[in-house]
Amino acid sequence: MKNYQRASLVGAIFAALIGCQTTSPTKSTAPQLVINDSDDAKISQQLAKQALSSRLSYDIVESLTVEVGPRLAGTDKDIVAVDWAMEKLWLLGFDKVYKESVQVPAWSRGSAHASIVAPYEQPLVVTALGGSVATPVNGIQALIVRFDSLEELSNASPGRIEGKVVFIDHKTERHITGKGYGESVGGRSRGAIVAAQKGAVAIVIRSIGTDHDRMAHTGMMRYEEGTPKIPAAAMSNPDADLINAMLKRDPNITLSLNMTSENLGIATSYNVIAEVTGSSKPDEIVLIGAHLDSWDEGTGAIDDGAGVAIVTTAAKLIQDLPQKPARTIRVVLYAAEEVGLVGGKAYAAQHADELDKHYIAAESDFGAGPVYKIDFNVNAATFEQVKQEHSAMTLNGVELGNNEASGGPDVSILPALGVPVASLNQDGTDYFDYHHTPNDTLDKIDPKKLAQSAAAYAQFAYMMAQSEIDLRPVTQQKEQH
Repeated sequence: MKNYQRASLVGAIFAALIGCQTTSPTKSTAPQLVINDSDDAKISQQLAKQALSSRLSYDIVESLTVEVGPRLAGTDKDIVAVDWAMEKLWLLGFDKVYKESVQVPAWSRGSAHASIVAPYEQPLVVTALGGSVATPVNGIQALIVRFDSLEELSNASPGRIEGKVVFIDHKTERHITGKGYGESVGGRSRGAIVAAQKGAVAIVIRSIGTDHDRMAHTGMMRYEEGTPKIPAAAMSNPDADLINAMLKRDPNITLSLNMTSENLGIATSYNVIAEVTGSSKPDEIVLIGAHLDSWDEGTGAIDDGAGVAIVTTAAKLIQDLPQKPARTIRVVLYAAEEVGLVGGKAYAAQHADELDKHYIAAESDFGAGPVYKIDFNVNAATFEQVKQEHSAMTLNGVELGNNEASGGPDVSILPALGVPVASLNQDGTDYFDYHHTPNDTLDKIDPKKLAQSAAAYAQFAYMMAQSEIDLRPVTQQKEQH
């Protein structure tokens, strides 16, 4: 059987295994992919096979969500998570396990209550956005002024807004890549700044989520020096629909909002790091990361317990090989990603003198869905070689993509510093149904899909640890927020 036929067959079998739909092969004039059959590629395929048949990735995320649970940066549970990670990595037998301190913002969610008090009395489901200040003790009661998007709010006259509660009603569209999130999240991150500049007393946004559950999605927001700090909350999508129905009947809708959230200053957290020491180039690093912190509403299963499990499993399988790969594989479990890529920025600063030794980096932070495509951000002159080198990943259902990768949130800082990155793109079709909600729990994870992602990371990390291709200079410089 030819290599490309074998790839098609194995891909179809794998898709059936994880419940994906496949279509019959069609004739194409494009050249058929020839699968890399080098010894390294064969080892990477064996690693993938081991990952697919192992429950290690699921066991890791189960352990994290059950034994630790929610782990908001700057809280006591954050340190419990650090201790859990240190012990787990030691027990898994990595060559090195250590932690590096990071200063992180500490914030308490408190309580959040909201209701419509006129002309119709209705309770609403809301949650404070991360970093928000509280309302006055007696709360706020004010008319709502609605906007379709942050852009519409930015273009509005202050006269429409002064003394009112801004309501940004930007719906998040569902997509495998999660691109709808990028289009709507500006209202969450910058809405309070723009609203306050125009005289608003508070802001409440439609949740940045694709679900129809009566559950609000939290997430980090920002303030700006010199601009008043106003309370910021998100309401559930059904409640946003309810307000729209009210506004059709009466333009004067009064919202009551009471929040007790509080900023608590600065706390110490840690990036937790484990290494598989390279056999011949131990000072060169292939970094695979995830973030250890989570929001406090759910148990942080898909965001980012799944990522922690994926990269840890991938590295553990490589750790147990009879012969270690040439380069060191470094697992970085970042601190405080949710509150502003704090751990990622700290890592880049603390390791500035060895970033030239970072061969490539990638981060798993998009849930527990299967990896369907791998993109790179490497030397344009060698990009096709890099794709060919990773062609065995297609046997695991992974498409070879473009050369415009960001690498993942914390890792997206690195291309601007000259470090090549890769994005192992996971299916995020339902990711924003659960993202940043109480519904981010272990039952949302399919062990087979999680194992496929661990298999993809194991193949990627091993091939990069063995590669002889020159990946620098990088061709794109993107940073996620």
